[in-house]
Amino acid sequence: MTETGPDDLRADCSRCVGLCCVAPAFAASADFAIDKPAGRPCPHLGADSRCGIHAQLRERGFPGCTVFDCFGAGQRVTSGGRDWRDDRATARAMFDTFAVVRPLHELLWYLTEALALDPPPELRAALTEARAETDRLAGGDPEALRALDVDAYRGRVNPLLSRAGDHTRARGGRPGVDRRGAALFGADLRRVDLRRANLRGAVLIGADLRGVDLAGADLTGADLRGADLRGADLSGSLFVHQSQLDAARGDRRTGLPPGRSRPPHWTALPLTPVRRRPPASTAGRRRR
Repeated sequence: MTETGPDDLRADCSRCVGLCCVAPAFAASADFAIDKPAGRPCPHLGADSRCGIHAQLRERGFPGCTVFDCFGAGQRVTSGGRDWRDDRATARAMFDTFAVVRPLHELLWYLTEALALDPPPELRAALTEARAETDRLAGGDPEALRALDVDAYRGRVNPLLSRAGDHTRARGGRPGVDRRGAALFGADLRRVDLRRANLRGAVLIGADLRGVDLAGADLTGADLRGADLRGADLSGSLFVHQSQLDAARGDRRTGLPPGRSRPPHWTALPLTPVRRRPPASTAGRRRR
């Protein structure tokens, strides 16, 4: 089996059949304008497997669609010319497969990023082995995939990713504050020193991060929906995926990690002056 490369972990809708518009369920909310049960095509999905309102998703009430990323799982499940429209059995097999391959491809993306951090030899070997195993699992047949406990498997791999992040954050000095999983809804973090911070799984919805230096900060799984990143520097942040940026607010001064692009909707935001405040001292602060 050919190893999945970085390009295979990027969604290519031209090689898919609209699986993300059919397989998942979503509920009417700020992210989606309508309810849609799992397995039912979105009413905006065309016969050509393209979204009929792709250019107006945010304006039409579907910002959740703009930040969804299958990490290339869609084209992998579709390979071989399969189409969920063929018959009910094919559709069920594809939907079940997609539900497992998508999180496995997300893990592959993180493992690829971790290996690029130049971890020490022992950790590199473990990450390489985990990546090969994850790739093998993602290429399994529908029956094998249905039998896989994805959450349990992810639980075995995540410590390796955490170790890779911790090792990198410790380079060149003491690691920053540990706010892993912290609930920081709407928090004003402009004076908090977040360099080399552990923000894995932190909820930063609507947080004010204007002008904040996030060099070396681990943002694995951090929820950045509506977070204000105008003038912030994420160029040296760890594990920042494009979908996190797409869910946030930013401007042309926001520093981006290599390989990430500036979301189109950022250009529509007003460019207001942002003064970079000196971070508050974290000396003596109790780590959580």
